Amino acid sequence: MATMAEQSEKNVVFGLDIGTRSVVGSVGYMEDEIFNVIAQCVEKHETRAMLDGQIHDIGKVGATIRKVKENLEQQTQIHLTDVCIAAAGRVLRTMKTNFEEEYTDNRELTEEEIYNLESKAVEKAYQEFLAQNQSDMKFYLVGYSVMHYYLDDYQIANLEGHNAGRVAIDLIATFLPDDCVDGLYKACERADLKVANMTLEPIAAMMVAIPPQYRMLNLALVDVGAGTSDICITDDGTITSYGMLPIAGDSITEIIAQHCLVDFNTADQIKIDASHMDQVKYVDIMGLEKTISAKEIAKMIKPLVEKMSKMVTQQIKQLNGNKPVSAVFVVGGGGCVPGYTKALAKEMKIPEERVALRGEEVMKNIRFLNEDETIEHDSLMVTPLGICVSFYEQSNNFVFVSFNGQQTKIYDNGKLAIVDAAMQADFPNEDLFPKRGEELRFTVNGQERMVRGEPGEAAVITLNGAPADIHTKIHANDIIEVTSSTVGKAGKSELSDIPEFKGTINITVDGKNIDVPRTAEVNGVPQTGFYDIKSGDDIKVLDYETAAQIAQLLDIDLTEFTVITVNNEVANGDTPVYENFKVEFKSGTDAIMDYYANFPDADEVAIEQENEESSYDADADLDLEENEDGSLSFSGGTTTQATVERTAAPTRRVITHDLHVIVNNEPIVLHGKSDYIFVDIFDVIDFDLSKPNGRSIVTTLNGGTPDYMQAIHEGDKIEVYWK
Repeated sequence: MATMAEQSEKNVVFGLDIGTRSVVGSVGYMEDEIFNVIAQCVEKHETRAMLDGQIHDIGKVGATIRKVKENLEQQTQIHLTDVCIAAAGRVLRTMKTNFEEEYTDNRELTEEEIYNLESKAVEKAYQEFLAQNQSDMKFYLVGYSVMHYYLDDYQIANLEGHNAGRVAIDLIATFLPDDCVDGLYKACERADLKVANMTLEPIAAMMVAIPPQYRMLNLALVDVGAGTSDICITDDGTITSYGMLPIAGDSITEIIAQHCLVDFNTADQIKIDASHMDQVKYVDIMGLEKTISAKEIAKMIKPLVEKMSKMVTQQIKQLNGNKPVSAVFVVGGGGCVPGYTKALAKEMKIPEERVALRGEEVMKNIRFLNEDETIEHDSLMVTPLGICVSFYEQSNNFVFVSFNGQQTKIYDNGKLAIVDAAMQADFPNEDLFPKRGEELRFTVNGQERMVRGEPGEAAVITLNGAPADIHTKIHANDIIEVTSSTVGKAGKSELSDIPEFKGTINITVDGKNIDVPRTAEVNGVPQTGFYDIKSGDDIKVLDYETAAQIAQLLDIDLTEFTVITVNNEVANGDTPVYENFKVEFKSGTDAIMDYYANFPDADEVAIEQENEESSYDADADLDLEENEDGSLSFSGGTTTQATVERTAAPTRRVITHDLHVIVNNEPIVLHGKSDYIFVDIFDVIDFDLSKPNGRSIVTTLNGGTPDYMQAIHEGDKIEVYWK
């Protein structure tokens, strides 16, 4: 026997469509955008080892795969080692997302930057999927399709080479549960095959049935297999959504088996024969040979076909924004049953000619080099060939890497990076990037303020022992170690950092013009600029200083005897002092002395007392007469006459008296004045104004408040004391 050539030497692709009823294998190569098929093989499962697209018996499915592999090796004389496969969407999940990023510089966008954009969008889709996933199953990201790119809010076909600005991407990501993926891989391993690429069945069928130039139209592709009906929607040049229904050809086979009383495999053959024969012969389980017409079979399965059509139509409308598509392409063996396409058109309410089986007519880019007449080039071959073609369009596969000591399986899209491994290993996304410390939030004069925390250290990443970052490319069996990023310091600010706090207030203190810093209250309590603001603080920056704050600032010692005046009014330490106000601080003695500086002293009241002039009474000693002109003359003698002129000098008489009053319940006598005022009592009482014994003097006169120049009278009751 001649030695087989190695697959890698021949550069061929081996594709397997591992279906519920059969396994279809194809080997070929791409040349000038034409896929050349050099060998094909179809092998049915001997038992129902698969149900609804899910492997139930790995060993038996693996044995069927081995038969297909060995048959193809015999045909091609090539040792097949790597295989491309497709997963059915029995529990397919999808997530659409939009991601936007803005670049501050004007550089040209590169392929690497576009990939980074896609990776961030995929990561966002994965996180959104995890948030919505309510099941206990672990899902893997198995692929994604870019729906649209945007540059500065305008849709664009390709971002590469354009100047960076605000870029965005619409993307649809697909997820499958772990057991679905693992079953396919393990079955291939049983046949000594390594999975080189993996895609989804509707994507594979799309590669052949709906070429890119048709995807501008709003179309639906329905791949009706044995266990599932996989659906794919196109519009505006891209794949917009995927769907799946767990009802397909096997459900019809079960109806035939019950009606004809045959085993499942016989019923399946009856279904196939009825698609191209008028009469079908079979042997039931009783050993009786029977014949049934295709029309009778069509009538028998009609209710189920209509049910399937209705379910598929509902799913298509749901995926297409609750509206029908323009046309439907049907592929797969399950779609070949009589009446299916007509029922689908009726439910979709579109013309029958717009729902059609797709087979050889869509295989324009497929060239069959083999001459195997047992294999028809019909709708059953669309998905198997699409699996091969998808290898060239998107190289996808699962690979294993070690992430922080844990073996992690990742869907390989040919551009895997450390961030993809972290995402698949459920490593917290926030632990990859520097984490800012807690924000400091507070209010200033009623307005909310926020001080960001400081960024921490980025995650420390190594790949196979060498330093790396989240965008470093990875391959199978790489060893990745990631130390979580750290949290930065919390936001911090002092009161003096607030802009409103930085101004000053100009005032006059004891005759000097000075600028004093502003102050603030925090939660109603005065604080200095050195106060560390706390989260939730309510800060009010004041437009005044209190007298006590000014004294503290100027190192003025306030005692109980200090007298404060603001704008010449007596004040206290809590009195506000605004811009351009005048404030004075005086000791008790100075204040009192200044107060009484202009009061008249009692000793300064002049007492002018004139002695009464003595007048000699001439009338008593002399005999005088008053003449007509007012002069006096002696009346007794004639020889001599004395004339005296009377001159009158003005005389002022001041009369003083003592005044008796009661001061502080003690009798007091004031002397030497004709009139007394209130201030005169300080000349006689023991009250030393130079030695204050309080902040102010309290005075009362007969229970009222006197003026210091007010007159006092006999018996008045007076009180004078310090307070």
